[in-house]
Amino acid sequence: MDNRLAFLQSVVPFNLLPDDVLVNTAALLIEAAFHKDGIIYRQGISKLKGVDIIVEGEYETFFYDSSHNKRLIEIYHTGDCYGGITELLVQKKSLRTVFVKKGTRVYTLPRKAFNDLCQAHEEFFQHFTHSFGQKMLNEEYAHFYKNPTNFERSFITSEQLYSRRIESMEYRDIVWCGADTPVYQAAIIMGRQKISCLFVKDKQGKIIGFVTDITIRDNVVAKQAAYERPVSSIMDNPVAAINVHAFVYEAILSMFRTNMRYLLIEKDGEYIGLISRNKLLSEQGQSPLVFIQSVKQAISIDELKRKWETVPQIVAQLLERGVHAAIVNQVITAVSDTIAIKVIESVTKEMGSSPAKFVFMVLGSEGRKEQTLKTDQDNAIIYEDKANEHREEVREYFLKFASQVSDHLNTIGFSYCTGGFMAQNPKWTHSLSHWKKNYVSWMNESVPETVMQISTFFDCRYIYGDETIIKELEVFLSEQLQNPMERLFHFMAKNALQYEPPLTPFFKNIRTFKVDKKEVFDIKKAMTPIVDLVRVYALKNLIFESNTGERLKALKDKQVFTDIEVTELLQSYYYLMGLRLKTQSQQIIQDHLPPDNYIMPQQLSKIDQLTLKEIFKTIENFQLRIRMQFTGNLLG
Repeated sequence: MDNRLAFLQSVVPFNLLPDDVLVNTAALLIEAAFHKDGIIYRQGISKLKGVDIIVEGEYETFFYDSSHNKRLIEIYHTGDCYGGITELLVQKKSLRTVFVKKGTRVYTLPRKAFNDLCQAHEEFFQHFTHSFGQKMLNEEYAHFYKNPTNFERSFITSEQLYSRRIESMEYRDIVWCGADTPVYQAAIIMGRQKISCLFVKDKQGKIIGFVTDITIRDNVVAKQAAYERPVSSIMDNPVAAINVHAFVYEAILSMFRTNMRYLLIEKDGEYIGLISRNKLLSEQGQSPLVFIQSVKQAISIDELKRKWETVPQIVAQLLERGVHAAIVNQVITAVSDTIAIKVIESVTKEMGSSPAKFVFMVLGSEGRKEQTLKTDQDNAIIYEDKANEHREEVREYFLKFASQVSDHLNTIGFSYCTGGFMAQNPKWTHSLSHWKKNYVSWMNESVPETVMQISTFFDCRYIYGDETIIKELEVFLSEQLQNPMERLFHFMAKNALQYEPPLTPFFKNIRTFKVDKKEVFDIKKAMTPIVDLVRVYALKNLIFESNTGERLKALKDKQVFTDIEVTELLQSYYYLMGLRLKTQSQQIIQDHLPPDNYIMPQQLSKIDQLTLKEIFKTIENFQLRIRMQFTGNLLG
């Protein structure tokens, strides 16, 4: 008995309990010894009698997937407890498979005794809730826990669709010809090799373009061009490439964004093959990625509207399969971008070619590639500077152009921005020189209003037009940010501290407010501090990635954040994003209501509530860091 008491006094969290409680607890322990290796609990099958506390030896715990591979292996040593989470969640069956090593000895605390301790001692209880909340931030663990009966199927499905890499695909060898090869000879090569894409190299052996069946149809046959002319005079460019280690879904989304039908595959700086869009799509079967192709083929505004109305079902399907929220964001963004580009192309066809080079850029969540199902228009236009006599003509064209694009997008389902951040607003359609002046003014003035504007327009991404314009703006901003900008970053940091995570004191409950007599919290505002604080650090470190996840990875590369900090923020952000997307898709599909950002905590599972508390604690910790670094005031 004395040995058991002394042991419990050394074990976390039993060491938090009063001695008299430990004496009673020690008397209830049941001892067991294992004399050979073997599985003692199977996930979702074996019943637990209570909480196991390892006295000596080792437990190896894991999940099995459908291929009988071990996932999320954890080793439990002397003093570790197994089964607390299972009991906490009022379940009787083991969450994980447990393999015990020969010579292991354990004490088991019966279920009722454990639950009594949790009810009577808050700190003891919080130890287990905190542990579980941390585990649930791991996407894979969350899926195994939430849907153990069909997780194997859904995880493997999502793994095949969204975790497969280009290197696992069969790709074709690169067939090429010289730049001075006659067109007819290039066609003969394509016929003999049975290929639909022939690459073109210059005399130095560098690939400078490509020729497809469509190239010959549009640039030779339709124009009645001479078949003897060099292939370099009719080829398409630039070429597009992707790294062999990239994911398949990244290749498909890249092709949709660039309208390319073929990608060169790069490895260690060399091109080792090519792959076609048709090949990639055929590998996807019923994947929602195929849906994007159908959006590209839509021919009317009404058809695009119907396609956008289908997106909530696509989102629900992806989330059900266990696809990571970051990928779901990318799919929504790809559909949204494709629709916007189709609209821009149709308006350009109606109005005629633009009188100047320009870029159409998207802002806010769409600019960050983090679009949800509750979305409005956030966009702007930058056009090249023209001589004085053409300025009014150019401006008149783009304002009319922007108005028509915006009207079509509103019809499709992208409502007008109530804040006026749209290209049809004369304030946000201007020449490049005017935009440069905007940014300089915002940075130099640095008051709360201008800081909000620079934050909005830092989250920008071009989707159509001449990319050199946006690149020139980035170079200009990079040069400007070399100057002292303490006031700018001070107010940006204050903006990042504006929204507090919705936690009551001592982290016991999620703080709510009433909407239509319902107790809710705003999940968009709960996520905002992560977006804001990452943006501050990105701007401070001249990182022009638009996506929050990409910014975090770039900040890690620059050693601004550690691996652990980036992991915590990424897991927190995309857990919230997944919950937000799931709620919105349910509102549209099941409730037939317009989506919003309100979550009712009482409708969440106990698991989601525990996880949210851990996330909000994480956000508070990072807000403390930004408060100290940029405002110099611990209390804000």
